[in-house]
Amino acid sequence: MSTENEGTAAPTPPAAPSVTPAQGSETAAAPAPAPRPDHAPQDTAPTAPAAPAAPPAAPAAGEQVTQQLPPTPPPGTEPTQQIPPVPTAQAPVYGQDPAYGQAPAPAAHGAEGWPPPPPTVPAYGAGGAGGGPVWGAHPTADGAPGPKSKGKGGMIAAVLVAALVAGGIGGSVGYWAAERSNNGSGSTTISATNTPKDLKREAGSIAGLAAGALPSVVTIEASAGDGEGGTGTGFVYDQQGHILTNNHVVASAANGGKLFATFSDGKRYDAEVVGRAQGYDVAVLKLKNPPAGLKPLALGDSDKVAVGDATIAIGAPFGLSNTVTTGIVSAKNRPVASGDGTGSKNSYMSALQTDASINPGNSGGPLLDGRGAVIGINSAIQSAGNGGFGGGQAGSIGLGFAIPINQAKNVAESLIKTGKPVYPVISVSVDLQAKAEGAKISDQGAAANELVDPNGPAGKAGLKPGDIITDFGGKPVDSGPTLISMIWTYKPGDTVKLTYLRDGKPTTVDITLGSRVGDK
Repeated sequence: MSTENEGTAAPTPPAAPSVTPAQGSETAAAPAPAPRPDHAPQDTAPTAPAAPAAPPAAPAAGEQVTQQLPPTPPPGTEPTQQIPPVPTAQAPVYGQDPAYGQAPAPAAHGAEGWPPPPPTVPAYGAGGAGGGPVWGAHPTADGAPGPKSKGKGGMIAAVLVAALVAGGIGGSVGYWAAERSNNGSGSTTISATNTPKDLKREAGSIAGLAAGALPSVVTIEASAGDGEGGTGTGFVYDQQGHILTNNHVVASAANGGKLFATFSDGKRYDAEVVGRAQGYDVAVLKLKNPPAGLKPLALGDSDKVAVGDATIAIGAPFGLSNTVTTGIVSAKNRPVASGDGTGSKNSYMSALQTDASINPGNSGGPLLDGRGAVIGINSAIQSAGNGGFGGGQAGSIGLGFAIPINQAKNVAESLIKTGKPVYPVISVSVDLQAKAEGAKISDQGAAANELVDPNGPAGKAGLKPGDIITDFGGKPVDSGPTLISMIWTYKPGDTVKLTYLRDGKPTTVDITLGSRVGDK
């Protein structure tokens, strides 16, 4: 997942929004490895994270790949759709557990690295104790970091810390269940009585919608040459055999690894990566020998979704393929920042929040509306603490996050056509550590023309280092990560109203978004 500052600074980070932290930030220390909503190179250049120091050991085979996030903040601490300001504390070197909410120093415009990742994710398989703090709080981190997960990273949801929901390869869940059942004195067979033989279900019922969608959903197995890998979910995008999923599901197999897609009827196909967008956390695969008669899932309109609308999530939680869960849309436009667990690059989204049960292995699966149309791609969850099967990773507590399908569709079309993502930018570096009621353009650590490109969208509109962006597209901006996630919901060439403060005085201007191709 990429973490550029959308439209804010910096050209070098991968597909990051143009909001990047300025280098030389007084409070910044070596960039933290955990995902952080830092500056994005795209117009907001984030600071390149420091080389990781002796990463923790990878989990044992069979363990789930998804990392967990700290517990949900106590009621009343987090506004429904806002993200608390980014903390100013120094970020520790990779391999150390920084205080929750710490962020690395901003990077100069054009920096090679993405914005610093969000706060460090808890030890692999260990949930946070108690309620998690609001973004920007500085709770004490647990002792030494836990072992590194196999190719998947932890995810931070705006004010919430969320976990990427890709699962580990293998049947650890099934084994645990069997082991428990074998501990008894003997087997017990339970038979149902008076079961209707020809029970008919309406096409619009949950059962009817699930029956129609399941044949188009696949369980994805990704493995790298070194044995790392994981499981996730995807769904048929077109009749040519393209499969839409998350980048973090397939990243471990992107360079020389192996990918397999298994349909609900058990048929398994080899697949290959067509293109990946780390910043958006979207990827497109293609079946090498697609079967005839593929049925793409219908795509809905995520812009027209309303809070309270019914949702259906389909995926392979903990390796349990073809699992269907239901819920509602709990919130819209939830700013979410995620990292790949290596402290290198981040991804940002303005997510749909749902209470449909989503767990490790659901990543990349479809979130459907009450008509069976895809409105999002399930990507991350907030977990409260230890859990899972037999003491594994924590699972769903009703806080799941999905990439809106309108955004994912635009990314998918670009990946299918060119193999590369295109990011909208405003070409400024954003200071993600600033304690400001908005996204502050970095004003130190680099030359002014590196913090705000004079020939970029923001520079042409009159913005300068030190300005604080408080509104973008008619929506309030409360932090750098929020601004990045907002910028990426648009397309290059779109004209958007932007409001900023200079010396306490608000000014509103029209800004035409620029573009950056590829994940740098």
